[in-house]
Amino acid sequence: MADEHVFNIQRLYLKQASLEQPNSPELLLKQDQPNVEVSLNVDVEPTTWRGNIHEVMVNATVQAKIADQVLFIVKCQQAGLFEIFNMTSTQLTTVLNVVCPQVIYPYLRSNVTDMIVRGGFTPVNLAAINFHAMYEQRKGKQPQSQSGTQPQDMQNVLANAISDFQKRKKKGSSK
Repeated sequence: MADEHVFNIQRLYLKQASLEQPNSPELLLKQDQPNVEVSLNVDVEPTTWRGNIHEVMVNATVQAKIADQVLFIVKCQQAGLFEIFNMTSTQLTTVLNVVCPQVIYPYLRSNVTDMIVRGGFTPVNLAAINFHAMYEQRKGKQPQSQSGTQPQDMQNVLANAISDFQKRKKKGSSK
């Protein structure tokens, strides 16, 4: 039991968000279709906050332009605190770069879309991301299932952590 992997979601939160409309209201009256660009960055801060608590952030920037003028810029930083222990350093690195961003990303997508809609624009839906492939690419490799951690094992850890987090959330809201 002591060797069992431990992965607990302690907190998911919106760390920073902004919406800029530098050319409003003149561009709001144009009927032209904007060109939308999305930039995504996964930031892992392996800082130990207390014991085995790690903060992971996923950042997104969405910019829409009409011709060469900026219609809007949305910047969003979604973060999570995760308690992780009883893992090798390879497993921990994979969890921090793959599993944690997978947990955080749906919240980031929702917050980005919400800010764009509240700004008076048509929603921009961020595409799903394969964080495992992204991590392997950053390491300079092609995705392989025979690396130090098995993707299916990490998926099981993720599913259990999300289930536990949702149960704790429901307990807290029923009080």
